[in-house]
Amino acid sequence: MSFSEIKAEDLLAVAGVKVASVMSGIRYKNRLDLVLMEIAPGSTVAGVFTLNAFCAAPVQLARQHLAQSGGAIRYLLINTGNANAGTGQKGLDDAAACCGFVAQHAGVEASQVLPFSTGVIGENLPVAKVEAGVPNALSALGDEWLQAAKGIMTTDTRPKARSVRVDCHGKSVVITGIAKGAGMIKPNMATLLSFVFTDAAIDQALLQQLLASVVDQSFNRITVDGDTSTNDCCVLVATGQSGVSITRANTAVFERFEDALQSLVRELAKDIIRDAEGAKKFVTVDIQGGAEPQECLKVAYAISESPLVKTALSASDPNWGRILAAIGRAGVPALDVSRITIHLGAVCIVQNGTLATTYTEAQGQAEMNKAAIDITVNLARGSARETVWTSDLSEDYVRINASYRS
Repeated sequence: MSFSEIKAEDLLAVAGVKVASVMSGIRYKNRLDLVLMEIAPGSTVAGVFTLNAFCAAPVQLARQHLAQSGGAIRYLLINTGNANAGTGQKGLDDAAACCGFVAQHAGVEASQVLPFSTGVIGENLPVAKVEAGVPNALSALGDEWLQAAKGIMTTDTRPKARSVRVDCHGKSVVITGIAKGAGMIKPNMATLLSFVFTDAAIDQALLQQLLASVVDQSFNRITVDGDTSTNDCCVLVATGQSGVSITRANTAVFERFEDALQSLVRELAKDIIRDAEGAKKFVTVDIQGGAEPQECLKVAYAISESPLVKTALSASDPNWGRILAAIGRAGVPALDVSRITIHLGAVCIVQNGTLATTYTEAQGQAEMNKAAIDITVNLARGSARETVWTSDLSEDYVRINASYRS
């Protein structure tokens, strides 16, 4: 399923989960901006959250509620247009009030509601609009997953949603996930916002381990601009209503499920890069031959976040010297540059630390003209390998972010 072909019928309902997306006018009129997700009793819920020290009020409260409830969460409430970040005690009070609205109308404890917000930082949340929208969302609960994916969008141009059915020894398990994000993307623990659901039965501790593992190899391997959001969150919910239990003891089923979950979340992460603000290029930066994984990531992010590299990508300019310079400043100790090889797609640009004798500008230009570009670096130091996905940096990115609050 390609990113541009996602349709409502491609998304599978998850037994034990209902979703709704409504217009509440939080920032813009006639726009879906309030999403409610109902989770069946007995489900388990895991979450990972931003490590930004200025984490938003809903992030702080969601962490608290998740700990208080022991994972026995019944509702997720997401608003767009306002991040409720940098808002101090009032922001915490506002997030708590929003949880209270859901609890009051749905007959649950406020601690069983997780709040999430995304949008402009530093403005107070229009609580009255959320309060008015909650009853509408409750009455609209159903299986409209694509609408929910649209309802969490901010500067996104397209919804991000994925589904897969996993065969587990004759029984099937469904995994469906949605995500949002296009700018302020360098997740550190999670992504901008992502919510993934399965009808498998998974205990709380294992669910948390699974989430941390798959996020580390997906959402924590993308960057648009190197900015980690104040509101990053990723939630994984297991309702257990398929009757299939996922445990480490059943190795074959566990590995099949884990692979499917990893693949789905990785594609959601890539969808964010495909829809990066103002982007025209989807770029894979593959670093091989590292002494250990962390140094591979240092090099990958040095390339992926270099304004000079990213603007060259935007202009389809095969300026390989910018890639070389980014590698050199990545901070890899005792780096022997005379052993480094760089490929652009299938074309060898740099061999043994200098321009490859076989390279021609026409070859480089042909690779840079592509919408999907692969940059491969071999450090020749060991066997470690890491991949990061990124985008180019265009004039449209500047325009979008220069007018973000208008």
